[in-house]
Amino acid sequence: MTIWCEFEQWPSYDPLDDNSDIIVTLEDGSRWAATFMTYQNVKTLAKKNRQTGECLSGQYLDIPHLILVEELSRTTVEAIVEDILQNGTLAVCFELLDGIDKVENTIL
Repeated sequence: MTIWCEFEQWPSYDPLDDNSDIIVTLEDGSRWAATFMTYQNVKTLAKKNRQTGECLSGQYLDIPHLILVEELSRTTVEAIVEDILQNGTLAVCFELLDGIDKVENTIL
């Protein structure tokens, strides 16, 4: 399994107030994506949206396959991905990027 963290490509980021796409590639080659967002970043985005008028002026936040985290770091991401895999909830928390669920061999 490999884990790609978008935030590792950036020159800098705030591990306590940011969000990032994460892609997990399993041994069978399937690729799964989710957005990891810190709790503080939810507040930051809501405040911004109240000012810009987006999302009904901050009344909601719509992000598919969102995983809320205390801190955005590789250590945190790896621990969360391991926990999700152990719980068997990968298909609930992440989106399959390839369009084929290689575990079930069915088209999604």
